[in-house]
Amino acid sequence: MLEVACFNTTSAVAAAHAGADRIELCADYAGGGITPALASLQQLRKYINIPINVMIRPREGDFRYLDAEFQQMKSYIQLYKPDASGFVFGILDDQNHVDGPRNQALVELATPLPCTFHRAFDQVPDQHEAMERLIKCGFTSILTSGGQLNAVSGAEQVTELQKKFGDKITFILGGGVRSSNAKALQQQTNVPWLHSAAITQPGEDADKDEVMKLHAILSGEK
Repeated sequence: MLEVACFNTTSAVAAAHAGADRIELCADYAGGGITPALASLQQLRKYINIPINVMIRPREGDFRYLDAEFQQMKSYIQLYKPDASGFVFGILDDQNHVDGPRNQALVELATPLPCTFHRAFDQVPDQHEAMERLIKCGFTSILTSGGQLNAVSGAEQVTELQKKFGDKITFILGGGVRSSNAKALQQQTNVPWLHSAAITQPGEDADKDEVMKLHAILSGEK
């Protein structure tokens, strides 16, 4: 299955038509992805029918949030919930451990919509401890590159996590996933989802042809 991170509505429509199974809707590619405008989500609902998970991230930078920022994240979930298919977020404490109480509060606020813990996971000091916390919080999936800069470097670690925790939570492998490496990553890790922005040129627009190639590879057409 293919999830495409999209940073504008044009990319999301193109990705959906090119075979993406789900959209992760964000803004600000250069900043690593923050919460998009509500109008973007509402506009997309007129043109595409596949699931749209919304990034809940009030700013770029680290994943340790002030109380005011945490309240803003709660407000975003309440505001976007009528139109979203799910949410993507992650909060760490001062030692980069998963902040159990705050994450769980957001997951409960999002119910019954599913929540993905994003690549803040790649900054935790103990991934196995983090996994236990995330499962307890109620997350349904985790986006990760195995603690490395990209999916290729972290594939071995993700393979181990999939073997140990894959029956309790869904892994989404991301970070530099392209049509050139997707098949090998899928075969090595056995994770059910791959995640890519499918950006091949300067800017933040998804490459429709790249999405088509990824879809073909992951669906067994190539």
